[in-house]
Amino acid sequence: MDNDSAQKHRRLDQVLAPDFSADLESFGLDELRRRRDLADEVETELSYYRRLLHGRLDLLAFEQRRRRGEEQRSLIEALPEILVGRERTGGGSARHLSTELPPLPVRGRRTVDRVLGSDLMVRLPELTTEDLAEASVELAEVEAELSMTRIKVQAVLDRLQAEVVSRYKHDLGDPALHST
Repeated sequence: MDNDSAQKHRRLDQVLAPDFSADLESFGLDELRRRRDLADEVETELSYYRRLLHGRLDLLAFEQRRRRGEEQRSLIEALPEILVGRERTGGGSARHLSTELPPLPVRGRRTVDRVLGSDLMVRLPELTTEDLAEASVELAEVEAELSMTRIKVQAVLDRLQAEVVSRYKHDLGDPALHST
């Protein structure tokens, strides 16, 4: 693992550490903002991976339906609809995302690398029904773990944001400024 990957893993560990969002009243506004921004960046990275995983899951599900005779279109014909995510709902962030993939900060990195790797999608027509089912199960398990991690990060982000809003709402600003 290179230093950049190690740092990003540490960022997730930092955000999920109990002391990261404990005793928020003792932090100045700048520190609260820094922590909120870090949690937001980590959440954005996790969200990005979830979208990638969902896209692969959608492609695999379409191929499984096609093989069962429930779909008459080819994958290429259905691709625009699949990419739009007709079957998936939920808000997406309009934030700019880097084209550089962040490291996946959960177990199952090899599974994700294998499923997200272009080789699986390129070989889709030649995979057996069992291979498709296995890849779908593995991908769904990793997506579930990633989602649980994301929920934890969102809870931290919500606590930090609530404290920042509370400071502004109650005109407290930086507690250090009001300690005299």
